[in-house]
Amino acid sequence: MSKGFYKNRRLKSFIFLSACFLVAFIPHANNFENFFYIIFTLSFVIVFYGLIVISRNFKRNNVLNAVSRRISNKELPVLDILVAARDEENVISRLVERLFISLDYPTNKLNIYIIDDGSSDKTPLILDRLSRQYDKLKVISRSPNAGGGKSGALNYALKFTHGEWLLVLDADAELKQDSLIRLFSFVEEGDWSAVQLRKSVTNVSKNFLTSCQSMEMAMDAIFQYGRLSVAGVSELRGNGQLIKKETLLACGSFNEDTVTDDLDLSLRLLLSNSRIGILWDPPVMEEAVENLNALLAQRQRWAEGGLQRFFDYGDQLFTNKIDYLQKFDLTYFFILQYALPTISIFDLVFSIAFLDSPIYWPISFTAFMLSGIAFWYGASCKSEVPVLQKSNFLMVFVSVFYLSHWFLVIPYVTIKMSIFPKKILWRKTLHTGV
Repeated sequence: MSKGFYKNRRLKSFIFLSACFLVAFIPHANNFENFFYIIFTLSFVIVFYGLIVISRNFKRNNVLNAVSRRISNKELPVLDILVAARDEENVISRLVERLFISLDYPTNKLNIYIIDDGSSDKTPLILDRLSRQYDKLKVISRSPNAGGGKSGALNYALKFTHGEWLLVLDADAELKQDSLIRLFSFVEEGDWSAVQLRKSVTNVSKNFLTSCQSMEMAMDAIFQYGRLSVAGVSELRGNGQLIKKETLLACGSFNEDTVTDDLDLSLRLLLSNSRIGILWDPPVMEEAVENLNALLAQRQRWAEGGLQRFFDYGDQLFTNKIDYLQKFDLTYFFILQYALPTISIFDLVFSIAFLDSPIYWPISFTAFMLSGIAFWYGASCKSEVPVLQKSNFLMVFVSVFYLSHWFLVIPYVTIKMSIFPKKILWRKTLHTGV
């Protein structure tokens, strides 16, 4: 991607920020009499579609998520597991041992690749020891300045793979013993080009933030499954994503010019009419970040990558490559996830400046209400790995309040993207292994 493309992203960020500014400013400056009725109408549309999406999960256990037969070993494809690891000395040994010892899968059909992406800690030494212990472990090394971040590491590893399918895992990932076999049984029944396992938190009871992240992941899976069932739109989540190698190569592999390779690839798969299945159980388990600084750093990267993909592929999304319901779904969630937080901050500023009441609060209230419903339902659903040890109304309420951090992160990232030129950096999440 050229430097001119980055400038184009920057310009699009500024246009988006300016549009949010005007949407918030104009009603305050002109005092439209019927504008409040328009806001309530939009809120009703948001509630209506949001409830439809959530309600599709009621059939989940006996529709797409149900597997009628277990695929035989003879039918299982050759699978390559890819793990991009940078400074993962706390968890890499545990991951490799679990992949070789604890997974049910024919050894002649399973290849495990660990990409040491320029680690500066003990990761290379640990991988060297493990490669002598496990003959089939393939360790691929890259220099610290190889570039491309996680996407670059995965793309570099592709040249060494020869399986039909690829499973991308993070270094802190945990899978159940029969996850792979059940995963391919799901693929066979749904004829998916890619599948995302529901993400679950291993350290859920560590503190308030980890509990909230556990519920947030369940909420996300609820929305993803519902969107897939209603509009055929779903997204990969990085860890626990399975994809057909042929499909990945046809889409241009992993984008090295984005900070969220999974979100970028999701849109390219949608544009190529490749279907991404969402599997509730078995989940892929991972660590949640345990402090506020780590959470905000992670969310800034997610927000930036989420906006980048819409700026990059927005023109294609409004062509005839996808149908009208998919366009509506993408527009709906783009507004709620990215536009609403920025508009709301400007709305609050103008309400103070004009000594006026905030105008867009009904839409914000609606968004939080839908999130609360999805939180509650996700936490109460039958799960092989419970979302919370004990779910209650107070925890749901507090978790909804926790989501308000997005109303600070999204505007901040949007402003930063509009002003500063972007240098693509892979800022990894620290994994403690505890």
